[in-house]
Amino acid sequence: MGIAELLGEVDGSGDFGVWLGRLDGVPVFEHQAERTHYSASTMKLPVAMAMMRKVEAGELALEQLVTVHNDFESAAGGRFGVRQDEDDAPATFTKLGKQVPLGWLATEMITLSSNLATNLVLELVGVEAADAQLGPGPSAIRRGIDDIPARRAGISNEMSPAGLAAVLVAVGNQDGTSGTYLRDLLAGNQWNGEIPALLPTGTRVEHKNGWDTRIRHDGGIVRPPDADPFVLVVCTTSDLPDADAQKLIASIALEAWNHRHELESVR
Repeated sequence: MGIAELLGEVDGSGDFGVWLGRLDGVPVFEHQAERTHYSASTMKLPVAMAMMRKVEAGELALEQLVTVHNDFESAAGGRFGVRQDEDDAPATFTKLGKQVPLGWLATEMITLSSNLATNLVLELVGVEAADAQLGPGPSAIRRGIDDIPARRAGISNEMSPAGLAAVLVAVGNQDGTSGTYLRDLLAGNQWNGEIPALLPTGTRVEHKNGWDTRIRHDGGIVRPPDADPFVLVVCTTSDLPDADAQKLIASIALEAWNHRHELESVR
């Protein structure tokens, strides 16, 4: 079953976007790739990229200690905190009031998708620096996670499949220790119910996913041992049960995998 047919089966259930291509950044299949969705945790990759830019510039260090707190400036004014009951990575909360290395927070942010760790890193790098990693286009980072005052004011983080794909292409082609560090973080993702789910066990997938009410996204670099790497991003905002949205993304990834030797033949 082709990707277009898989998307046809859920037509009318919501908004679905796909970007598929290789590391040269040229797409071979697109479906609503420029339409933005609420980014959910996919915004954490640009935050990590901005962090590494500042590490390279000597403005930050992975070894520097950061005091863990849960009180942040809202993009709409005032203060806010992360809701612990909605954070799928509880370890950061056990460190409240203590100091931890920035690199530890980055690992929690990407591999376990910690919202609290994300806001701590974002506080250091700045929203503008994180947003700058997205380049031109409609995708944008405007606030931290769980910034309820900003959300009520209509200030949102947006991500399109094409926007996330561009970020992944940049990471996939980044030379030096920063590129290796970011790719290894993505490969260490512990939430693997989407792109990696139906691929052969042991396949290296450098990916960052995101989820919320009606939201399920995943974007990553898939590295088959017998073919060139490819980049896949699937964003879904829909009425599908969450497990079905995950299955859709996994099925699209499997279809791409089955065409890995002739990716351009995907339909």
